[in-house]
Amino acid sequence: MPQPLAYRMRPQRLEDVVGQQHLVGPGKIISRMVKAKMLSSMILYGPPGTGKTSIASAIAGSTKYAFRKLNAATDTKKDLQIVAEEAKMSGTVILLLDEIHRLDKVKQDFLLPHLENGRIVLIGATTENPYISVTPAIRSRTQIFEVKPLMPDDIRTAIDRALADKENGLGNQQIELGPTAKNLLATATNGDLRSALNGLELAAKSTDATDGTIHLTLPIIEECLQKKAFSHDKDGDAHYDVISAFQKSIRGSDTDAALHYLARLVTAGDLPTIARRLTVIAYEDIGLANPPAAARVVEAVTAAQRLGFPEARIPLADAVIELCLSPKSNSGIMAIDAAMADIKSGNYGDVPANLKDAHYKGAADLGHGIDYKYPHSFKNDWVKQQYLPDKIKNVQYYEPKTNGKFETALAQQYDRLRAAQHAK
Repeated sequence: MPQPLAYRMRPQRLEDVVGQQHLVGPGKIISRMVKAKMLSSMILYGPPGTGKTSIASAIAGSTKYAFRKLNAATDTKKDLQIVAEEAKMSGTVILLLDEIHRLDKVKQDFLLPHLENGRIVLIGATTENPYISVTPAIRSRTQIFEVKPLMPDDIRTAIDRALADKENGLGNQQIELGPTAKNLLATATNGDLRSALNGLELAAKSTDATDGTIHLTLPIIEECLQKKAFSHDKDGDAHYDVISAFQKSIRGSDTDAALHYLARLVTAGDLPTIARRLTVIAYEDIGLANPPAAARVVEAVTAAQRLGFPEARIPLADAVIELCLSPKSNSGIMAIDAAMADIKSGNYGDVPANLKDAHYKGAADLGHGIDYKYPHSFKNDWVKQQYLPDKIKNVQYYEPKTNGKFETALAQQYDRLRAAQHAK
């Protein structure tokens, strides 16, 4: 049985990796490792189909090292021993270890010395957060890189390559992929290139040619992806229009409109986008006006991810209704953006000497930390002292809003403390 299209199209050079330019682009960390021939073991984590295996394959192809792939859950210690023996014979082996979060202690203990001596360059792949799911022993010997969902333009690029490639792709067939069909492939798979290529290959293999050409239309791609294109345009912007309308409806407290756009995203099966967008909305638009609502959204999103569709729609709907009817405040995002704008424009100064680190020998000679007043030693655990650099000592980033009881109380406390801090 021939290998799937997604497998055949895996890149053999870093330059051919689709997306992930923050890691493999010119001058970026993995590109630098390959160029300097200073590979270190790493963990790549992110959603399925976003390029973890492709990056490992491209690293191996670019360095000409042997490349082996194992699964931490299903392959045995003996399989690891075979790789280790090969590394001993040939010098270096790049080992892609899928589901590294499921590596047991026996296999871990076998691997560690081989990572130490550099014979095996481990590239662990996982969809789980490695800071939580991977053991400290492995984490301490690897660099951790996040692999992000691919953008639609990245997937379009990969589709075009697959249609043109005569050796590994579909280039030997006369295929006409309609623009709306391509846009659905690029947007409905939620950044999962493997799913997009699998859908494309299924469509190509299961569609009869007409006058020597396989015409892949929108209905055909919908059937092969099992995803409906509820609205589309020639530029494929509708996917983002729905997401934008979803957030703006919640921000504008229109419950019925927000539920409508949620329904469109649910029907499209786009749980990753819903989860991310709801979490952003909870902190960006509701924020300090109602912090418990944000916490409940996180719980609802977690429940939805565990349930999956169709049941996931229930906690998501509850969260959307609560966010729509909640008081709103964007003071948090406005405050941090104002502070970041100062940093980017160079409007900052030196940390006051009394706040500088005083835990090393010679710090006192530099005047660091000498006049620092420990607030807990004073009444009400507060004492007046300057914390901001001299250059911006009077700046105010946080502009409180009073749309909810919680932030109203924060605003009163903020005003009291600021007045005391700046009193003459």
